[in-house]
Amino acid sequence: MGIFDFLSGEFIDVIHWVDDTRDTMVWRFEREGHEIKYGAKLTVREGQAAVFVHEGQLADVFTPGLYMLETNNMPVLTTLMHWDHGFRSPFKSEIYYVNTTRFNNLKWGTKNPIICRDPEFGPVRLRAFGTYSVRVSDPAKFLVEIVGTDGEFTMDEISYQIRNIIVQEFSRIIARSGISVLDMAANTQELGKLVAEHIEPAISAYGLSIPELYIENISLPPAVEDALDKRTSMGMAGDLGGFMQYSAAEALTTGAANPNGGDSGLAAGMGAGMGMAMATQMGPWGARSAAGATPPPPPVEHIWHIVDGGETKGPFSKAAIGQMALKGDVTRETYVWTQGQDGWKHADEVMELAQLFTVMPPPPPEG
Repeated sequence: MGIFDFLSGEFIDVIHWVDDTRDTMVWRFEREGHEIKYGAKLTVREGQAAVFVHEGQLADVFTPGLYMLETNNMPVLTTLMHWDHGFRSPFKSEIYYVNTTRFNNLKWGTKNPIICRDPEFGPVRLRAFGTYSVRVSDPAKFLVEIVGTDGEFTMDEISYQIRNIIVQEFSRIIARSGISVLDMAANTQELGKLVAEHIEPAISAYGLSIPELYIENISLPPAVEDALDKRTSMGMAGDLGGFMQYSAAEALTTGAANPNGGDSGLAAGMGAGMGMAMATQMGPWGARSAAGATPPPPPVEHIWHIVDGGETKGPFSKAAIGQMALKGDVTRETYVWTQGQDGWKHADEVMELAQLFTVMPPPPPEG
């Protein structure tokens, strides 16, 4: 073995990177003078890629594995260095390790409310937030488009741009979806997938991909939520009178819980007064309605259909059914139906029609 062979063996480099952080995306292998010996060993672990940049020009990209840096492993760099005749001199190149694993649990959210047209409530303002994950899908493109010559590039340096892209696409999709705010909670998974699909072209231009995107919550402004809660309370109460009684009862309960609460006591007194006034006007135990009050609407008369000889006939009014009952055309066993009734029933099973047969004797006993 010659002295030069011995020295070349002694100076073979071992190039590798072990990441001890959780947010480093790109790390440049530091070598004084950037001089790398021909035949050096390059280790690229799973979840990594190594990108060679020679004299400012992107050369080779190495995927996970163990490499001897020779002409057969570096086709682009071999052409740039003119090693076609086996020249084995050291070379100067920069090596960038790129982390290709997923960066998870990254946050996104809307800074300002999104104005969209709800099919039920009209124009509303929405806020949303969630999480996403990102990974480098094209190390060479990511290095050229984003990193440049940064020796240590972290996730924080690109997350702000990604969040802006997510919010922009989310706003556009929500505005065009036509989904009511009451139904958005049941469609967050589909909306998340749709947003991820639409941002993929913009993200892939950076050499990145979004494997997962989740919408954790879509909320309304506090004033709109309060109005929605009141509307829900009215729906539970059933009518305005019941809702007013419910509100008065809530005021009384609050006042009882704070008997010495200053303004709370005043509110309790007002609630008690409102409750007493409404109990007088609307409660079933109070006085009659004041003069001039609008009377309740008359009851709606049902229209009936009957089954006669296997055929459906009608519609008939209750009076017409009564005349048919006197003639014997409608009996207790005749099937009848009206709108809102759950299927066909015998006439004597319907309280409204059963009264027509009270003056008629029941059928004679058998035998």
